Amino acid sequence: FMMAVTLIVMAVPEGLPMAVTLSLALNMRRMLKTNNLVRKMHACETMGAITVICTDKTGTLTQNRMTVSQMLMQDEDSALLDEAIACNTTAFLNESRTEGLGNPTEVALLLWMQGRGSDYMKVRQEVEEVARLPFSSERKYMATVVNSSVLSRKVVYVKGAPEIVLGLCRGLSEEQIAGYHVQLKDWQMHAQRTLLLAYKEVTDTEDDCAALVQSGGLTLLGLAAISDPVRPEVPQAVENCLKAGVQIKVVTGDSTGTAVEIARQIGLWKEGDDEKKNCMRGVDFAALSDEEALQRIKDLKVMSRARPMDKQRLVQLLQQKGEVVAVTGDGTNDAPALNHAQVGLSMGTGTSVAKEASDITLLDDSFHSIATAVMWGRSLYKNIQRFIVFQLTINFVALFIVLLGSLVGTELPLTVTQMLWVNLIMDTFAALALASIPPSESVMKEKPRKSTDFIITKSMRNYILGMGVVFLALLMGMLFRFNNEEGGMTVQRLTIFFTFFVMLQFWNLFNARVFGTSDSAFKGISKSYGMELVVLAILGGQFVIVQFGGAVFRTEPLDFTTWMIIIASTSLVLWVGEGIRLVRRLMQK
Repeated sequence: FMMAVTLIVMAVPEGLPMAVTLSLALNMRRMLKTNNLVRKMHACETMGAITVICTDKTGTLTQNRMTVSQMLMQDEDSALLDEAIACNTTAFLNESRTEGLGNPTEVALLLWMQGRGSDYMKVRQEVEEVARLPFSSERKYMATVVNSSVLSRKVVYVKGAPEIVLGLCRGLSEEQIAGYHVQLKDWQMHAQRTLLLAYKEVTDTEDDCAALVQSGGLTLLGLAAISDPVRPEVPQAVENCLKAGVQIKVVTGDSTGTAVEIARQIGLWKEGDDEKKNCMRGVDFAALSDEEALQRIKDLKVMSRARPMDKQRLVQLLQQKGEVVAVTGDGTNDAPALNHAQVGLSMGTGTSVAKEASDITLLDDSFHSIATAVMWGRSLYKNIQRFIVFQLTINFVALFIVLLGSLVGTELPLTVTQMLWVNLIMDTFAALALASIPPSESVMKEKPRKSTDFIITKSMRNYILGMGVVFLALLMGMLFRFNNEEGGMTVQRLTIFFTFFVMLQFWNLFNARVFGTSDSAFKGISKSYGMELVVLAILGGQFVIVQFGGAVFRTEPLDFTTWMIIIASTSLVLWVGEGIRLVRRLMQK
C-alpha cells in the first residue's frame, strides 16, 4: 500500500512546467522563421490571448518607402527651399544618392532635392549651423537656426505639420490659406503625408529655436505631399485578425485624413464609419477624462496626431476594460507604452530602447508578422491543452490502477522502473510530439479566450474522465482475469499488462494531437517533425524494455504473435477516435 502511495505521488503532473517551457522554447525558435524575434518567453503564449492591437502606421502598415509625390512651392526661386531641406534635417544619403539613413520623411525630401539636380551635401557644407530644435511628437515640427549662404544672414528654418506651422506664417491672404487647406485635405484623403517648410530671418543675437518659431512671422517656402504605399500583405492580415475577434486601432502621428485613408485601404475603416465616433486626435483624447475616454475607446479605430503619452494612456484604459493589449512602437518615446502593454512589439529598424522595452521584435516591421504571432500564440495554447489532456489521462489511469491493484491484493501491477518509463513517455516525449505540431490557420476563426478562463475546459475534462474510465475498466478487467487464471499473476502476464497499458497511451497520443478539432490524426503529421521521432522512440523503447529489461523492469520477452495482438487491439483507441472525427467532418460539411 505504501508503494502504491509512492507511485500515486509520482503520477502528479510534475512534468507540466517542463513541458510548457519546452513548448515555448521550440515555438520561440520556429517563430523566428516568421520574422518574430521573441525576446521574452511568455509573449509566445500571451499573443494568443490578445484582444486589441494598437499599431503604428509608418513601416508597419505601409512599406516605409516614402517619396515626394508633389511639391507646391511658394516661390519660384528654389535656392532657399533646397537650403531648408538640406540643413533642417538629420538624414543622410548614401554615396550613390539612391537610399538614405535617418527619418524616412527627411530621406524622401533629400531624394527629391537630388532628383532635381541639387547636391544636398554641397548646400549643407556651405551653411553654418547655429542651433537646432529636434522634432517631437508634442510640437509636431523641427527647427534649425543657420547662417544662410543664400541670404547671407541668420535664418531659422522650420519643417512640420501644416496645421501647426501654417498658422505661424505671415503674408498669406485668407483665400490663399483656404486654398492650401483644400489642397492639404485632398492629399491627405489620398493617404499622403503632408509637410510644410518655412523660414524666418532673425537677428544675430537670436538662437532660441522654440521662441523664434512660436513668435510667428514665418515665410512659407513650400508644401510637400509624401506617399507611402500600404504593404500588399497587410489587408489580408487585418481581415484575419478582425475575423479572429481581435480589434485593431491605428495610432499614428499623421493627420486625420491620411490615417483614415490608410485605415480604409487596409480594410479597417468600413463604409458607414463615422469620423466623429471612430476617429480622434491625440489632443482631443488627452482632454477627455478617464470616464469619458473609457466610453469612447471601444468604438475608436484611428487616433491621429497621437503623441507617445496618448498611446500609453490608451493602452492603460483598454486594460482597465479587461482587454489584452499588444502595441507596436519603434522610437524611444514608445518605450512606456511597450512596457505597459501585455505584449510590446518593437520594429527591427527601431531604436535599441524600444527593443529593450518590447517582448517581441518584428524583424520585417510588417503587421502581417503580428497576425502570424497571434496564430502561433493560439496554436501554442492549444498544444499545451493537448499535452494536459494526454498527461492527465495517463495520470488518472496510473493512479487508480496502482491504488485499486493494491487494495484488491494484486501484486503491484506497475513497478517503480516501469512507472519511470511511463513518466518519460508522458513528460518529455509527449512534450516533444505535441510542441512540434505546426500552427493551424483555423485557430484564427475562433474568438480570443478570456484571460480568466481556466486552462482545463469542459471538453477536456470530459475527455480525460471518459477515456480514463474506459482505459481503467479494460486494465482492471485484465488484472482480474490474470488473477483468476491458473498460475495467477505471472511475470509473463504482468509484462503483457504493462505493454498493453503503454500501447493504450501510445495510440491515445495520436488522438490528443488533434484534440479540439475534427481533423484526422494523420493530417499534417509529416510536418510534425517531433511526432515521427517520438513514435519510434516509444515503440523502440518499449520493445527494448520488454525483450531485454529482465529483472530490472520485471519483464519477460513476448513472441511476435503476442506483440501483434496487443498492438492491433489497443489501436482501436485510434480508430474509434478517427471514426468519431470523420462523423464530425461529415456533419460540418
